[in-house]
Amino acid sequence: MAANTANGDAHLAGDHHCRGHEPVAAEPLLGGVVQTAGDRREPLLRAGNTNCGGCGMSIGLSMLGHAAAETPIQLVIPACCGIVTAGPFPYSAYGAPTVAATFASAAAFACGMAHAARLNGDPTRVVCWAGDGGTYDIGMATLSAAAERNDDILYICYDNEIYGNTGGQRSSATPLGASTTTTPGGKDVPKKDIVAVMAAHAIPYAATISLAHPDDAIRKMRYALGATGFRFLHMLAPCPTCWKSEPAEGIELVRLAVRSGLFAVYEVFDGYRTVINVEPELTQEPLERYFKGQGRFRKAGAEIAAVREQNARSWRRLRLRAQAEDGVGVVS
Repeated sequence: MAANTANGDAHLAGDHHCRGHEPVAAEPLLGGVVQTAGDRREPLLRAGNTNCGGCGMSIGLSMLGHAAAETPIQLVIPACCGIVTAGPFPYSAYGAPTVAATFASAAAFACGMAHAARLNGDPTRVVCWAGDGGTYDIGMATLSAAAERNDDILYICYDNEIYGNTGGQRSSATPLGASTTTTPGGKDVPKKDIVAVMAAHAIPYAATISLAHPDDAIRKMRYALGATGFRFLHMLAPCPTCWKSEPAEGIELVRLAVRSGLFAVYEVFDGYRTVINVEPELTQEPLERYFKGQGRFRKAGAEIAAVREQNARSWRRLRLRAQAEDGVGVVS
């Protein structure tokens, strides 16, 4: 594969044509965002880590480090690929203090750490960095409790739509039609709307993050780091291993998910004011390309018509929330 370039003009080589893929422009690093004097002296994710090539979590961590700059942060990571990233003690791939939490308890750990920082007059921002299994499923009880209490923590879910660290089982974040080790014929129910669940707690801020829209993503990270109370960010994180996709195509897949409407880019303030940040096309072409680029859909023979119908319902609900009284949304 061609390496990423500063202007993104290079095209991917390899087996795209033999697999029926159209060439995809290589992605410039963080959309052209470069290291500046205002960034962290110590990268949040150090070089030489064990993450797979093309891992969306790695890109998200790089963006978070850029957004945080010199803001002191502490990470809380439950059982997931993210805690494997750290590597064996006494070494760490993370350039910030990191606590390994149990699968179900990341938000509870973070709550205690945030209270300790406040009592000590410490400006540290406590950030939960958790996968979809520890957010949508196993960690939901402590997540909901922390949100209800409005604890002063930032919770970021990097959502690869699968239990990627334990063999590729389905989670409630797995989309309709996706094949996993526990749904070999394709998942037969839609993905849980986690942002709507969190917004229902009336937390100060909840938003989705597209890695294909770095300016919007970093803006939201900076806002969430600077805000107080419970904040929730949801990031679609490509997993080439479990999605059965090309590592170099991850950002393009996220872009297609946004264009097709499968991944809505929006934010919710105080549980009601909803702002749609990127308008989707809601057309067949990006949806077909999104499915074609991932073996997890080809194996199951997912029906695009059913996915489009579910997608249209989801967008009708989101637009109603964005247009509700006292919550008129505008595209930024």
